Amino acid sequence: MTLAPERAARLELFAAIEGGSKFWSDEMDVHGPISLRDRIRTGRYADSKHSAVRISERLESLAGADVLEEILRARGEFLTPECSDWPEQLNDLASIPIGLIITGNRENLECLNQSISIVGTRNPTNYGATIASDFAAGFVDRDWAVISGGAYGIDAAAHRGALLAEGVTCAVLAGGISKNYPSGHERLFEEITHDGLLISEVMPQVPAIPVRFLTRNRIIAALSKGTIVVEAAFRSGSLRTARDAAEIFRPVMAVPGPINSPTSEGCHRLIGERCAELVTSVPDILELVMPMAIE
Repeated sequence: MTLAPERAARLELFAAIEGGSKFWSDEMDVHGPISLRDRIRTGRYADSKHSAVRISERLESLAGADVLEEILRARGEFLTPECSDWPEQLNDLASIPIGLIITGNRENLECLNQSISIVGTRNPTNYGATIASDFAAGFVDRDWAVISGGAYGIDAAAHRGALLAEGVTCAVLAGGISKNYPSGHERLFEEITHDGLLISEVMPQVPAIPVRFLTRNRIIAALSKGTIVVEAAFRSGSLRTARDAAEIFRPVMAVPGPINSPTSEGCHRLIGERCAELVTSVPDILELVMPMAIE
């Protein structure tokens, strides 16, 4: 398989470098993929504190064509900032992905230009799950795509609400597209692949570990016009997604719940600290995100 040198270098760096590093993102911006790969290989970063030695060792065993073949075997496609359909909203991030692996209908990338993210607890109440599903369906009815993280709970309710309304939904995964994490969502991921997209910042067989949930949250936040938190504990990964959204000036919204409900403490915290707007309906949310959609 013959690849353009820049694409080959980017594939090798993608497979060797853990996503979410601002340092490596900045170095990529300055040097480009070919020069950055060669600088790492020749030990230019040996004294840095950014896993350069480990990355260099990984690069020694990688070839761009082999990396791409692994991605294709997993029925994935490799998307880079050089691609014409790269979601430009990701360029607002401090740590722009080296690349992304996608599977599903690639044409749906265009739908992400008008999308909303819905996130929340993995252990929702019936109230929270219903709100997430209803909000997702409401956005789909207005020709918006719905983005979430593919996890149990609020994420799953949002994806299923969008699918039931026959719309586009996208799951940004913490692991590879071949890992089906969580395993109980194998059928859901198949449905999303048919009617939307799975997106991952790691190779197909890479497992989901805690740090990768945090780094993938920034992608959820950046892809959409705004982030809605539907039920979250006082300390929750969903709050990290909300803060990632705020850092790149995306609207953050939270749905209130009963004042004595632990699953709503995170939402009330965001509202109380004025980190999020209180919302109770899709029209409420559209008032906040439509200026972003018009831009």
